[in-house]
Amino acid sequence: MDGELEQIFRLFFDEVPSSFWNINTSRGDGDFRETVIVKTVSGNKYVIKLADNDFTFPDKIKVWQRTVREYIDLGYYCPRIYCDRNGSFPYAEYGGHRCAVYAEEFSPYASIEDRDTDEGEWDTAAYDKYRPDIWRMTARIAAKYLDYTGYPSGYCLFETFCPSDKTDEVLEEALKWREYTRTLPDGFQEQVQRIWEKWAENRAELEPLYKKLPTSVFQADLNSTNVLVDGNDRFVGIYDFNLCGKDVFLNYLMRENGGADFEKERNTICEMLRVASGYYHFSELEKEAALKLYRCLKPLWNGEERLRKLKGYDEIKALLDKTEHCLTADIDFRKYMEQKSYR
Repeated sequence: MDGELEQIFRLFFDEVPSSFWNINTSRGDGDFRETVIVKTVSGNKYVIKLADNDFTFPDKIKVWQRTVREYIDLGYYCPRIYCDRNGSFPYAEYGGHRCAVYAEEFSPYASIEDRDTDEGEWDTAAYDKYRPDIWRMTARIAAKYLDYTGYPSGYCLFETFCPSDKTDEVLEEALKWREYTRTLPDGFQEQVQRIWEKWAENRAELEPLYKKLPTSVFQADLNSTNVLVDGNDRFVGIYDFNLCGKDVFLNYLMRENGGADFEKERNTICEMLRVASGYYHFSELEKEAALKLYRCLKPLWNGEERLRKLKGYDEIKALLDKTEHCLTADIDFRKYMEQKSYR
């Protein structure tokens, strides 16, 4: 397919390519994605990205391009997204797919994952180390209240990200949890039903409040493969904007800050709320919504997967108890959202 790639590359650049390095990141038959790192005869490097799915198309890519500029304007590094010679984002035939195509600046920085050790432990430790830097940056983006798109981010709640989605991810995960709990012994069913009713009631109460919360436009995929550090292990920026879109900042912050267990997750969220509050003013409405949002997002997230790993009555009961506590605990998020501003 090098012939196809050379033709695609020439839609964007005058240089002569000398080699291609392909990285396939597809997720199933309906989501073809490939990143191609191109080295030219002159020694320069560029990135070509190709996608055949229902959330990558020229108007969406323009939003990503604009959002990259917003992060850059705040002093963070993000690879610039390039249009083709005609100033557009074309479609091209590649490997049997009709792909939306765009070009990207080759990053001089490595991601946390790229700098990981052979033991695989540096990744987690490093991400925690950079977490405050990441959320200072994201709070500053939130404080811009960007409003140039209606396309939702990949973390959207009460709406779908793309036409192939039947529900938002949070509801999808909750429904998977509910379906799996039907297979548990009868002795658990009363508690399961109680948890499900509390979760559904909380979600229904949250929805009208949620739709009034302020939004901005975010990169929306802050994992270790997309966070960039320099040679001195300093945080410099991010890349990979293909889940980028409009979102509620509070939703984004809680979704991105997960943990190995409920307690660690809750502590991480509280700490990042504290960090963010130095650069973003949380409104009274956001403070009011925080607990309901937490109770919607966290109790049943990955719930099916957690339950499947357990064996025996005691382990299952302990997890259900923690899940119910997550739904009922009175967490004072407000005090972490009222810190002094450092902007």
